[in-house]
Amino acid sequence: MTALRPERESGTAAYGDAGDQGSSYGQQPYERAGALGDWYGQQPYEAPVGGAPGHSPRGGAPVDDETMALRIPEPPGGPGATGTAAGRGRTARAAGVTGAPGTSPGAGMTGTAPGGRAARRKAAKRRHGRHGAHADPAGQAGSPGEAEGGGRSRPLSRVEARRLARERKPGAAVIASRLIGEVFITTGVLMLLFVTYQLWWTNVRAHAQAGNEASQLQDDWANGKRNPGAFQPGQGFALLHIPKLDVVVPIAEGTNSDKVLDRGMVGHYAEGALKTAMPDDKTGNFGLAGHRNTHGEPFRYINRLQPGDPIVVETQDRYFVYDMASILPVTSPSNVSVLDPVPPGSGFTEPGRYITLTTCTPEFTSKYRMIVWGKMVEERPRSKGKPDALVS
Repeated sequence: MTALRPERESGTAAYGDAGDQGSSYGQQPYERAGALGDWYGQQPYEAPVGGAPGHSPRGGAPVDDETMALRIPEPPGGPGATGTAAGRGRTARAAGVTGAPGTSPGAGMTGTAPGGRAARRKAAKRRHGRHGAHADPAGQAGSPGEAEGGGRSRPLSRVEARRLARERKPGAAVIASRLIGEVFITTGVLMLLFVTYQLWWTNVRAHAQAGNEASQLQDDWANGKRNPGAFQPGQGFALLHIPKLDVVVPIAEGTNSDKVLDRGMVGHYAEGALKTAMPDDKTGNFGLAGHRNTHGEPFRYINRLQPGDPIVVETQDRYFVYDMASILPVTSPSNVSVLDPVPPGSGFTEPGRYITLTTCTPEFTSKYRMIVWGKMVEERPRSKGKPDALVS
């Protein structure tokens, strides 16, 4: 048997000096543990270490992947994603790829942190936030709890919730403007309700009250319950007819607003210095007052009367017919001379049997007074029927 050569024992010249197998592979077959992993851990583009891309690391023949005896499958992350830590480090340094400061080269290439599963979890929490939400790649976060990237939201922390509540809380100026607006709206609503009450509801109520008083008065006359004579304040004793204006309204004693005028009736001046005559007196001025607007507004259109238009007063036993004589459009409320037995400005020059209608003017105010005068032209017993002014 041929004796072993010293060269084989040393492992340096088993296959020749220049072209032996050991030189072709760039290392001894059993140089160190893990050599095979280091060999395949290197990338094909490791030019700075062994030469041009695609050649062996030691400048030998090009590596033919199809004729290699052994091959380790590449991981999903691409070449260099597996292998030993030393192989990954050498590949990263050879390719010029570095990770962020403070991280290992392998972590810079593959995006995973070395050190095991626990270390990778901690790194993922630092990258994705406390609750695992996706971090804003631009470094600009939206409002707390809003979706970032995929429409997903995360729970708000206590600090974020308090800050958001403070931002949503209205300021003093906003609160003041809201209060002022509410005051204006409330005031407008109240004014609208008041106008509706004055212009509509008071008329409805007054017409109903005046209508009931007129019906009751006529029933009492028919049953003989009332007799001519003195009347109590607020007591109805006659009916006023103005055919041209289609007005039929009760006449009550006195001019009290609550008891007479606001109930839709007209009042007879029968108190103190303003006391006037009754229709059946032989001479005198029968003075009446009534609302022009609201509360039944019986005298609203007396300004439309023309000389000669009939004004009829109906009592329990007689009709008294007056012809409209003149009008005083405007006068002071203190001008009580219009109620004199011979009122100045009326055109009357001697005592007679007159009627005076007084009301406020202009409409919807009580600044001035309007006066209408009439002169009695007929006195007719009820037994003879209605006068022509009421028949026609």
